Formats: sequence, structure tokens, C-alpha cells
Amino acid sequence: MENNPEYYVQGVCAGNRKVLAKTITLIESSLPTHQELITNVLDRLLPFTGKAVRLGITGVPGVGKSTFVESLGMLLVERGQRVAILAVDPSSTHSGGSIMGDKTRMEKLSVQPNAFIRPSPSGGTLGGVSRKTRESLLVCEAAGFDVIMVETVGVGQSEVSVASMVDFFLLLMLAGAGDGLQGIKRGILELADAIVVNKADGDNLDKALQAKKVYADSLHLFSPDTVDWSPQVLTCSALYMTGIAEVWEMVLDHHEKMSATGALEEKRKKQARQWMWALLEEGLKDWFYQIPEVKKLLPQLCWAVEKGASTPTAAVRKILNSLKN
Repeated sequence: MENNPEYYVQGVCAGNRKVLAKTITLIESSLPTHQELITNVLDRLLPFTGKAVRLGITGVPGVGKSTFVESLGMLLVERGQRVAILAVDPSSTHSGGSIMGDKTRMEKLSVQPNAFIRPSPSGGTLGGVSRKTRESLLVCEAAGFDVIMVETVGVGQSEVSVASMVDFFLLLMLAGAGDGLQGIKRGILELADAIVVNKADGDNLDKALQAKKVYADSLHLFSPDTVDWSPQVLTCSALYMTGIAEVWEMVLDHHEKMSATGALEEKRKKQARQWMWALLEEGLKDWFYQIPEVKKLLPQLCWAVEKGASTPTAAVRKILNSLKN
């Protein structure tokens, strides 16, 4: 039964949470038989995907991401929406990740029947983790979730990975974190569709409003990714649920504008195309290192390069030329 693709397709489309969880477990498996099965399942689920709002969320350490995600999730659930939360955490290989902690901290949201929180798979490269997250996102869409939130747990390249699979990329910030914009990579700011200054409450409110102005001025230095949308800066207090509704209205506004002009469809097409090329390059790399001739030559050429008997360029050329014969 569980080796039959139809079992997963029907269960996911019916919104069966048990089958949904099993399908994502199948995605996370590295067994060749499971990979073949899930490829078949995903192909059949594809016509039922694409209807959800895909929202990516990242932020500096201590920004209150878990509280923000839970507050936004609760707002949406209370409005009758179905919400799925996924995570990209390449660091989980070493640290065990923090998403399980996030899940226990999201006590209110985790017990909601219309919410689904899924920890990212531990182990593997960022490419492996983001592939599993992308495929899990499609499965959640097919299961009828209206909003998919993808949260970055690790830092660094994971922001780029999340931005490449969502419609709207939200950067959570704190007032005075890293003294303004220091410590924030320019690339991450360029990816952001909006900056939201969290913890805008109590004694921190004035600082948050000042930070909002600083971030808004800084965003003018970048060219918008599309003519249909200029990145915005908002404030909120995830703890006290203030400003959360305004953040969601902004995300919806973006979704409606981008959908109306066809920019959203183009963005998703571009993401799918880039993802195909990334998978192809990853597959070619794996295949290359399994070639017997490469396995034989590589240690010798590495030794020659280390000893100064060959340049890296000559060594690489020798390996590639050996495959032409």
C-alpha cells in the first residue's frame, strides 16, 4: 500500500495529516527506492500546487523569529486560513538545529488543527536541505494549505536559498542591531521585499521607529527587483501582536499586485528553471566523482599539485581530457 504512489497522492490531496507527514518523510529519505517513489508522487501532485502564498522569513539572532512566526500563524488561523511552517537549517548537521525548540516554543500554534509545523531534515548540505524544503512546500500546497512560511534557522547562504523558493522574502530586524545596517549583508538586503522591525513596544518603541527610518533610507540605495513592488519597512511587536495584521496586509498587497501583472508567475517560472539547473549541476558533480578514471587519477594529481609538480589548471585539464578518450 505504502509503495503505491496513489496512496500518497490521494492522502495528501484529501488533507490527511498522517499521509502528509509520511510523504515529507519520504522526501527526506536518501534511499533510492524512496527517491524514485517520491519523484512519481511529486509529478502527480504538481497540478494541485501553486495556489498558496509562499512567504520566506529570516532575521538576525535574537530578533524573535519564532514569536513572530507564531503570532502571524495564529492571526491567519483565526481568520480561517490553513498555515504550514517549514524550515531551512543547513547547520543542523552540527548543532541539531533549533527548529525543534521553535516547535515547542510555538505552543499555541502547534496545537491548532489548521497549522502544520515541520522541522527541517538534519544532515546534508544546504543544497540537500533546500531541495527537501522545496519539495515539502509543494506537498503542503497540494494538501490545501493557504500560506506556506519558510523560515531560515541557519545563517548565511540559507537566506539566498529561501529567497529563491518564495514569493515574498521578509527580513526581521531589531532596533540598533549591529549599529544600524552593519553586520547585515548587502546581498540579504537586496533580496528583501520588506524589512520589519520587531519588538516595537514599551521603552523600545521610539528606537524601533528611528530604526524604521534608517532602514527605509537605506533601501533607497538599492534598485527594486521589479517595477511592480518597492520594498517597504514596517514595525511590529510579535509579543503583543501589534502590527502583525499590517505585515500580513502588506504581503497580500504584494501578492495581488504581482499576480495582476503576471510578475508572480514569471518569478515562479524563473525559480523553477534555476532550481532545475542547480539540481543538474549537483547531479553531474555526484556522477563525475563516481567515474572510475576520475577516482584513479584524482589522488595522483592532488599529490602532484601539493608537491608543486603540476599546476591546478594542468591537473584539471588532464582529468577532463581523460574522459574524452
